[in-house]
Amino acid sequence: MRPSFRPLLLVLAFAGATVLSGCATPPTDPDALAEFKETNDPLEPMNRVFYNVNNALDVVILRPIALGYRAALPQPVQTGVHNVLTNLGTPVVFGNDVLQGKPQLAAETMARLLINSTLGVGGIFDVADRMGVPAHDSDFGMTLAVWGLPDGVFLFLPVLGPTNPRDTVGFGVDTVADPLGWLGQGDTVNALQWSRTGLGAVDARVRVLDDLDKIQAQALDPYATIRSLSRQHRRGQVDDRRNSPAFRPAPK
Repeated sequence: MRPSFRPLLLVLAFAGATVLSGCATPPTDPDALAEFKETNDPLEPMNRVFYNVNNALDVVILRPIALGYRAALPQPVQTGVHNVLTNLGTPVVFGNDVLQGKPQLAAETMARLLINSTLGVGGIFDVADRMGVPAHDSDFGMTLAVWGLPDGVFLFLPVLGPTNPRDTVGFGVDTVADPLGWLGQGDTVNALQWSRTGLGAVDARVRVLDDLDKIQAQALDPYATIRSLSRQHRRGQVDDRRNSPAFRPAPK
């Protein structure tokens, strides 16, 4: 089994277990039923189990590592690591820009890859952003949304965290399509792939350290708060992508 595909198989296995698990019973009270439909979380009992498992692992492992990472590395170094990780993900962003029918965004993504891989010294410096070509998110979950596929029920999965069936499939497709996953085999390649995965997880955790700490400290129900915020954020991303024109008018 190729190491780069193991996280994908783990996620899909847990997704299958979640879907096959018992669902929450819809309430009979009209107001409660309306809220139940709005949250779209019929798998809430199992989702909360996975949330608690993730939270326990985060408290013991990921959060302490993220705190140490932030304390040990100067901000410019952290920014450089984030820029490199973003640059490595650019081919997948480009592919989804094309699939979404956004040629101008695809051209900007390719320009970012070429500029930052050369002038930016392998992506350490985001020279493209300084030249007026900012980064943007694009993944196969967004692509499926642009194609008209609904998100489906709320899911909270190990590894992925808050998500939905459409974005879980999108994550799987992006993982398989990532050209860096096809570099070959061997200890060196495996070490590079696992290093990228580990750094990506720590970088992502560092970037939400303060926000998650605030939610855990202040929210009466952190799970419900995370569910609401994550769905709002994702809807905003999808709406922005659906509404973005294929070509933006030139500035006057």
